[in-house]
Amino acid sequence: MELYNQLKGLADKVEQLKDKIDTEESTKHAFTLPFINILGYDTFNPTEVVPEFTADLGLKKGEKVDYAIFQNETPILIVECKHWKQNLDVHNSQLFRYFHVTKTRFALLTNGVQYRFYTDLEETNKMDEKPFLEFDITKLKESSVKEIEKFHKSKFDVSKIVDNASNLKYTREVKSLIDQELSEPSQEFVKLFANRAYGGRLTSKVMEEFTEIVSKAFNQTISEKVNDRLNSALNKEQEKQQAEEEIVEEPKSKVETTEEEMEAYQIVVAILRRKIGKERIVHRDTQSYFGILLDDNNRKPICRLHLNGGTKYISLFDQDKNESREKIETVDDIYNFEKQLLETINYYDNE
Repeated sequence: MELYNQLKGLADKVEQLKDKIDTEESTKHAFTLPFINILGYDTFNPTEVVPEFTADLGLKKGEKVDYAIFQNETPILIVECKHWKQNLDVHNSQLFRYFHVTKTRFALLTNGVQYRFYTDLEETNKMDEKPFLEFDITKLKESSVKEIEKFHKSKFDVSKIVDNASNLKYTREVKSLIDQELSEPSQEFVKLFANRAYGGRLTSKVMEEFTEIVSKAFNQTISEKVNDRLNSALNKEQEKQQAEEEIVEEPKSKVETTEEEMEAYQIVVAILRRKIGKERIVHRDTQSYFGILLDDNNRKPICRLHLNGGTKYISLFDQDKNESREKIETVDDIYNFEKQLLETINYYDNE
């Protein structure tokens, strides 16, 4: 949760400042370095975060990557940063070259808004063309935060990240393919279902018809499943609410409201009238106690009075609806709890 809040804070900063950021260097300082800090690395410690890290390429000397993050004197992540307006698609080849000549297993290409993490799943020490983790910091998802957390200094483990990277990468690829097929079904995709659903020959006219049918069927199926889940969640919530509000009916013959209880009710009304209308203060008598509620809602008890036994009590409620009993001699002692009763009304009205 803490990491999510920190990333959300950076996302808000990106939204507020990006239109004022005119250079690549400003992007680094405003967006990239704070992200590295959030991962737990000290950007002011040159043994931990090295700016302009040298990555010589054969005869081509002096090539530098923007940042290299070190752990135990070994580079664990190289970072190449571009201006926030730049399209990252045209820059991964540069990072590809740097990756080849360093000992790191991970590379990050970012413009401060888009983040792409790479590794070498397909060929050792050769950066994959496609990232295994990609996200927009202004549109963070919980699943992305969990993956980002694995790069935190306190949790960094090369083998665990690499083991999970393959699953992440190919899941992302499959999701992309599904999305493409849903928007524009390919011939192969349509044939897969047409062959099973249609007994005749798949002419061009039949394929054209099934292209529309397949697209419509998948979108309807997804929509129905979403609605089913929403309805299921709503039904559970309603059942829970009904259970909470369910009141055990007391046999009327055994419940008798006394004059003393009504006098106590009038005292509570007199105290609360300065803050709320009388119509909002409702009493309910039970065998066990005389209850006073806000808005006739069983989940909003103001107080409970126990006046029919040998010892009289008033039950009060705190902000978390915890009940505490206070002894009283007469109903006039209710005035001593004026402050607590008014505070109880504040709790409910501020919910």
